[in-house]
Amino acid sequence: MIRSELVKKLEGENPELKTEEVERIVDIFFSQIVQRLADGGRVELRGFGAFSTRERKPRVGRNPRTGESVQVPAKKVPYFKPGKEVRERLNG
Repeated sequence: MIRSELVKKLEGENPELKTEEVERIVDIFFSQIVQRLADGGRVELRGFGAFSTRERKPRVGRNPRTGESVQVPAKKVPYFKPGKEVRERLNG
């Protein structure tokens, strides 16, 4: 599902809301998750899962075109851990 499909689904289930209002709600929802992760926090949605960040250590990578060694700096990456209900639903 892409963002526009999510907006249409929410719109269909909430006919009293305008498209612009639904889009704003979706924007706020995702921007709050991203902001919390950027601040080093964690976002837990009960029954769905938890978003957090993980640290990746610096490493030596390779340029696929030239084969040259390249230093890849340390960085944070987003991580999602599904909740129990999601895992059970996926695995029957």
